[in-house]
Formats: sequence, C-alpha cells, structure tokens
Amino acid sequence: MTLPKKLATHPSVLAVQAKPAEKPSPVIDAAWLRELCLAAGADDAAAVSLDHPDLAGERPHVLGALPGTRSLISLVVRMNRDNVRTPARSVANQEFHRSGEIINEAAHKIVRALQDAGYRALNPSATFPMEMERFPGRIWVVAHKPVAVAAGLGAMGIHRNVIHPKFGNFILLATLLVDAEVSSYGAELDYNPCLECKLCVAACPIGAISKDGAFDFSACSTHNYREFMGGFTDWAQTIADSSDAAEFRERVTDSENASMWQSLSFKPNYKAAYCMAVCPAGEDVLSPYLDDRKEFMATVLKPLQDKAETLYVTPGSPAKEYAERRFPHKPVKVVDSGIRRNPG
Repeated sequence: MTLPKKLATHPSVLAVQAKPAEKPSPVIDAAWLRELCLAAGADDAAAVSLDHPDLAGERPHVLGALPGTRSLISLVVRMNRDNVRTPARSVANQEFHRSGEIINEAAHKIVRALQDAGYRALNPSATFPMEMERFPGRIWVVAHKPVAVAAGLGAMGIHRNVIHPKFGNFILLATLLVDAEVSSYGAELDYNPCLECKLCVAACPIGAISKDGAFDFSACSTHNYREFMGGFTDWAQTIADSSDAAEFRERVTDSENASMWQSLSFKPNYKAAYCMAVCPAGEDVLSPYLDDRKEFMATVLKPLQDKAETLYVTPGSPAKEYAERRFPHKPVKVVDSGIRRNPG
C-alpha cells in the first residue's frame, strides 16, 4: 500500500521499514508460556481456548476488551493461610490486597513479555478496579473463576470459591487475554477438591451458604462487601439523610466511620470471607484437618464464630433471621444494600 509522501519519509517509518519483517509463531509454546508465568510470580498457570464451551458467556465480553483474542491464560497466586484465618480482619485484608498486588504485577510482566514476543495481550485487574459505569450490572472484564475451572486449575466449592487441588481456596486468580492459540490447553479436573465438610456453612455469620449448596448472593454482598460499592452508597445516604452531626453519630458509630475511612484510604476491607478461612481442602492444606478435626474446628472455626462483630443485613431478610438466631452475641444492624435495581 502506497503511503502519503509525508508519512513515507518520516524517520520512524523509515526505521520500521528497514527492519526485516518478523511475525510471531501463530501458536504459543505451552511449556515456554508456563515457565514465563511462574518466573513472573504466579504459583500455577494454564491456558484455555476462548472457544471452550463453558466460556461461551465470556466470549463477547473478552472480545470487546481485546478483539482477536484466541486464548485465555489463568494465573494462580497463593495466599498465606493463617493470615486469612485470623479473626483480626486487618491482617486478612492486608493478605488479600497484597496477594492482589502480586498477581497483578505478575500479569503485567507476562503481558509485557508476550507483547515483546509480538503478540497482542491484555491483563484485566485481578480484583479492583472494575468497570463501575456498569454497576450494579456486570462490572468485571472477564470472570476469573470459570476460566480457572475450564483451564484445570481447580473446581468450585459449595462456598463459590475455586479450590486448587494443592493450594486449596487460599488463592487469588487472574486472567490474561492473548490473540494466539497455545500448543497445549489445560484439562478440567476429573474430581472436585471440595470435601463437602460444610465448615463454610458453619462459619458464615449471615447464612449465605446453605447445607444443600444454595447461595444467597445478596446476604454475602450486604455484609462482606459492606465497605464496597453498595455499602458505601448506603453510608453516604445515611450522611445525606441525617439532619445534623449528632443524628449521624447516632446512626453510625465511631468504629464504623473509622472502618469506612480505612477502606477509602487503604483499600476496602472485607468484613468476613470466613468461608475461605475455614476451608480445609487442598493437598497442601488438608493435613491438620485430617490429623485432628476437633482441634481444627477449635482453633480455626470457633474463633470466627465467637468473635463479637456487627453483622449487616437487609430488612426482613433470611440473613437477618439467621444471624439473630445463630449468633446472638454478634450485633445485627439493618441496612440498605445500597444497590438500586432497575424497575421491572
């Protein structure tokens, strides 16, 4: 194609045209890719085709983010287990956020290497930020959990967390998009590492997980994500609805305000995530539970159950009834979910 004269004589254009044309291999070597991922800081990695039947729902969103995507690369980073298990939520939240930084940094390095090798690649955030203009709809670019399952890096437990066969659910996930096929794709596990021990059911303070496997998303979101999206909106509405400072202080405690400030200043705090904390599944995690289940429950489950903490629920919800009945020593606070749903 003939270029305009001004463009054809530009030094950058001349420099590019003087270089020999190099095209990357149409298929990325799976062994090279895995070595790259582990060297960048991931603890496990596998690729899956965008054409995988279980990812049909992700396809339009992925292609919207990176047209031409052919493969997805799932990354796993381990978390330090006891940091997640402790009743001290500042420690647990620091672990979540630090692990998020590690996996995002690894994803950035991998995409840079893929780019330098001649591929187009994209690394959406492992956690936040997300596409908030879509809230309260789908705010994520790609759903990391189904990608990880399709790539064979784990299976979904009844607590709706992916359980890695070795690391258990003490992991964070990320997904990379790349415009090439990979020589070998991961295969889904032929078993589920979930033990169906129901410790997650026992640990959840607002009954979001049922013994039969049912999951109450609204209950989980209202409490665990109290200082995220909807919960922040409800907090702001409380400010707006208060006639003066004195009324606001009657409605919101000093510790709640301090906690919200901390979330705004140092990344948002999860209120529970106890389902992850108590999960004993995974080959590297399982031994203490097998050795002495009574001791495991006494040292891991019971401290979370006994902790005096405010539980956030919506009016007349099953979560409110469950929390008041099951955990009478935990104060229950009725709040608005903060999520305004479209009518109809």
